[in-house]
Amino acid sequence: MIPEGIFREYDIRGIAGKELNSATASMIGRAFGTFLRKINPEAKKVSVGRDVRLSSQELSSGLIEGIISTGLHVVDIGVCPTPLQYFSIIRLDLDGGVMVTGSHNPPEYNGFKLSAGKNTLYGKDISALREIACRQAPETSQVNGSVTTHNIIDEYMNYMRREFSSYSDSRFRRLKIAVDAGNGTGGIIAPELLRNMGCDVIEVYCEPDGRFPNHHPDPTVVENLTDLISVTKREKADIGIGYDGDADRIGVVDSSGNIIWGDQLMIILSRDILRKLPGSVVIGDVKCSQTMFDDIEKQGGRPVMWKTGHSLVKDKMKREKAVLAGEFSGHIFIADRYFGYDDAIYATLRLVEIMKVTGKSTDELLGGIPRMRFTPELRIDCADNRKKDVTERLMLQCKKYMESGKRNPIVHKIYDTDGTRIVFDKGWGLARMSNTQPVIVMRFEAEDEESLCTYRGFMEEQLQKAMEYN
Repeated sequence: MIPEGIFREYDIRGIAGKELNSATASMIGRAFGTFLRKINPEAKKVSVGRDVRLSSQELSSGLIEGIISTGLHVVDIGVCPTPLQYFSIIRLDLDGGVMVTGSHNPPEYNGFKLSAGKNTLYGKDISALREIACRQAPETSQVNGSVTTHNIIDEYMNYMRREFSSYSDSRFRRLKIAVDAGNGTGGIIAPELLRNMGCDVIEVYCEPDGRFPNHHPDPTVVENLTDLISVTKREKADIGIGYDGDADRIGVVDSSGNIIWGDQLMIILSRDILRKLPGSVVIGDVKCSQTMFDDIEKQGGRPVMWKTGHSLVKDKMKREKAVLAGEFSGHIFIADRYFGYDDAIYATLRLVEIMKVTGKSTDELLGGIPRMRFTPELRIDCADNRKKDVTERLMLQCKKYMESGKRNPIVHKIYDTDGTRIVFDKGWGLARMSNTQPVIVMRFEAEDEESLCTYRGFMEEQLQKAMEYN
């Protein structure tokens, strides 16, 4: 039996050895093959990649066994960052694929990110997959598919060298960059590509180790950036770059050790792209700063606020024909000169390119942005089976508060795009349920510290009431 709780909004995620093992992976592989054949009867070949977690080899083997039992052929691309699995679908002209990864979650977790064609599965497609795996009999073929291997790392590296090698020229400043891969897959790729761009690289935890012995591989959590900040300042590096476990999320610190959050990185990238492509659509998730949306508009772009989630953002990008999208959490999607999926390594190379071409520091590239007070992502534990009800109750309470006309704090508007985002007098606050973890995520931004504390206190009080409501 497969636990239904492992099927999330935009991936499959569970505890390895308890909820996920070789047998469940094989059943998921059969369900994926069945699903893919139903929506595309002509489907023939998919890729499978995996991260460095200790359980990934076993899960990958079970998954491949299940997929080929449906008659599909598998290209096994082995250990690589998640963006390279997406890259393989495009470069090898495949019908889909699966990445075995626990992403930014603790070492005991693992899971699957699935694609049909070039589209990442989410929502109703994940539900359909769950239905096949848990309630229907996945199909098998009279003749199994085959398994071949492909060195996607070399192909990706060569592609990036062709794109960025010219920046090693002596005309461009030689940058010093600290790279913390968190013992994930980013360390296999990023340092070499940065050296190829004419950068001096200081490696921090770039040796792949699925136990993640040095720190949790999630650059959105401040404590996980402590070592990177220290090294960047000590070595007088121009920037520090951190990656999550499968290198689809980026964290950046400046030369002084200040964190450049995902929405600030989006400002740098959007300013560069909009100079060449004015009027283009740029998407940010609901956790992004209002200053980012305002700056995109000021630079001649069309900002769109959207839901959090890599699959949801990629789908919105295609529908809006956006050139760039990003999440506060460090998922950056670039369609200008690239393929529009979240690739933290490619985002790194584009940032370095901008710094080399302009000769500016990140501080200078963020010139003119109002200095706001803000929080990082705040994560409040809430059981998976309760968080939807809690967030809906919170929304109801906040709407009643606004309708009552109370003035401390003043609530001007409430967005329900994804959770509850409240516009206050001097800032905003957000509370939404995570689709990957049993938590409620909150974030706040304001013009001054007093307002920030007021807005945070108000929404935390409303959340507490919603959690106590039965």
